[in-house]
Amino acid sequence: MRKIGERLERYFQESKSHIEKIENARAVLSSVMPLTKQNITKLNEREQDKLEILLFRFAKLQDLLGVKIFRAILAYSGYDVDRPFWEIMSELEREGLLDIKRWIALRDTRNAIAHEYPGEEERIIEELNFIYEEVEYLMELNQKLQEYYSEIASKRG
Repeated sequence: MRKIGERLERYFQESKSHIEKIENARAVLSSVMPLTKQNITKLNEREQDKLEILLFRFAKLQDLLGVKIFRAILAYSGYDVDRPFWEIMSELEREGLLDIKRWIALRDTRNAIAHEYPGEEERIIEELNFIYEEVEYLMELNQKLQEYYSEIASKRG
């Protein structure tokens, strides 16, 4: 269990780094959000860079949560994690930690934004706005998971 705990500590340090970058990017972008067809073409270089950082760190945070933290936190709590991802998500939802519908909507949006096609600017703008707003959910989810881990760790002494 100690190795899993040490791994979780590293994962939460990594998530903290992603969240700091996300918060910084959102602060810079707050004056231009929500994006429209008109204002997206007027973004200055700093705003464009922050939008890219937001998307990159959003994707990194979601991967970290879904690929590493979800299973590790359940394993740390004694749950058998040698199961399909859907069951992992269901267990996290039963524990009050995850909203599966929101998670899937974010995952779908992330996947869609990775595949940009000409003529789909309005869809892309809509997805960028969705990510800007909903990345807050990932940060809250990370916080809940961290608190859950701390609660279990404190009971173990």
